[in-house]
Amino acid sequence: MVTGGSGHLGSAMSRALAEAGATVIVAGRDAAKTRAFAATLPSPHGARHGGIALNQADESSRVSGFNEAVELAAGRLDILVNNAINRTGLSHDLTDVTAAEFDEQLSNNTAYFMLSRQLREHAVSRSAPASIVLIGSMYGVVASYPDAYEGVSVASPVQYHALKGGTVHMARHLAAYWAKDRVRVNCLSPGPFPKPAGIPAEMERRLVEKVPQRRMGLPHELKGALLLLTSDAGSYITGQNLLVDGGWTAW
Repeated sequence: MVTGGSGHLGSAMSRALAEAGATVIVAGRDAAKTRAFAATLPSPHGARHGGIALNQADESSRVSGFNEAVELAAGRLDILVNNAINRTGLSHDLTDVTAAEFDEQLSNNTAYFMLSRQLREHAVSRSAPASIVLIGSMYGVVASYPDAYEGVSVASPVQYHALKGGTVHMARHLAAYWAKDRVRVNCLSPGPFPKPAGIPAEMERRLVEKVPQRRMGLPHELKGALLLLTSDAGSYITGQNLLVDGGWTAW
């Protein structure tokens, strides 16, 4: 299951898993949208993909959505990609973000944990291994550059940095406690992967200067890292944060 699985980055991750032969359950708030997208996914080995409604901010929706995903996957859910994020309040920075907006951002990690725990319990009940990938960010590891935003946009939101730093560390903590259950937990942290025409041209120019590869990332460039973390190719990898950032954090 990929939450936010039909979005900008989620769609590439859903497609990567489908191309590798997995049955993919696309989760998102709009069931019609997730089902329509799931119908476009490749099925090299005859997998029957599905789409479900899941609002991770709502407990009943998290539980019912997870259970529906298990049913669509014929009772066997092996992989969870926690990718969805509620972006409310991200247009505000450290000068004007409210306490409520800050708390709402941090609640994304609450949802990540609750869904992760559901998968762990499901895997244990089946005596089966499982893999959980939390989607972090390079901004969970390093601060942003003030000069990249000055005069163009609000500062990179402090509440987002706090959220993603917590995501990275939560992966380590869960990995240590759930390793005995054969449940691997890792974090995949993208660097700059803006939507097409999603940021001002001047900001993109400034951000590119901070990237050793001198360009923005493209969604399909997350595929290899995701497959490593979710497949048997990465069976001895847990508690790690894999950065896909064009070298941003190498400076």
